[in-house]
Amino acid sequence: MGVSETTSPTTFATANASQGADPFAIDHELRDLVAPAFRFLHERYWRVEVTGAEHIPADGPVLLVANHSGALPFDGAMIITSVQLERGRAVRFLYDRFVEGVPPLDAFYRKVGGVAATRENAHELLRRGEPVLLFPEGISGVAKPFSERYRLRSFSPGFARLSMALDVPVVPVAVVGAEEIYPLVGRAEGVGKALGMPYLPITPFFPLLGLLGALPLPTKWFIRFGRPVRFAVEAVETSYLRARDEAVHIRRRLQGMVTRLKSRRRSVFFG
Repeated sequence: MGVSETTSPTTFATANASQGADPFAIDHELRDLVAPAFRFLHERYWRVEVTGAEHIPADGPVLLVANHSGALPFDGAMIITSVQLERGRAVRFLYDRFVEGVPPLDAFYRKVGGVAATRENAHELLRRGEPVLLFPEGISGVAKPFSERYRLRSFSPGFARLSMALDVPVVPVAVVGAEEIYPLVGRAEGVGKALGMPYLPITPFFPLLGLLGALPLPTKWFIRFGRPVRFAVEAVETSYLRARDEAVHIRRRLQGMVTRLKSRRRSVFFG
């Protein structure tokens, strides 16, 4: 199912109007302001083809669990845009704690709907009935070298523990196309840490070409939402081992989805 040119999506502010005051300082007006730029990237630049959006519940809490890639988190922005366009739901996302050490980035992420990745924060979002996007590979997902693209790293079991404790469905999300927007050939960890980040990505064009080299390549993207998975509810204090096993199961399922999507495309830039 593609994205219609005539789609007139509900604004983020309208989608969340019934939630009341947000404890994480989201700025709905800013989110609506930047949405057209992400929609341009979605529809015109990366020409994202979306399938399986009907698997996302129309309301209520849900965990969207995706593979991570691309050196910068454009994959998250495209998943959020896909859900907004296809289902009219405003997705919240969890971001790594290192971002809190980069105040301008932290403030921007929070204002557009992000929340630092802690169990307590995720619990609160789900309690409020929000769809929540997370990447259980963490930083290692975006730090993969180009030679290992589309090979998923190990999953943290935190999402499975949340799902079991709160009886929230998990929707696996496969993304293909993001791995090639910044072909990662190296990492400048010293420079990155000096800037408050785990590393500075080195690509064939960045930093050699400066800001021009930071432009992502116009690859062709595919996003597939899988069928929801529900785990049997368990008490949090007794569920770690089972959550670890379920995380392995979801990782294998998502790896299969990614591999199938990748095998279907004809080329990196034209699909």
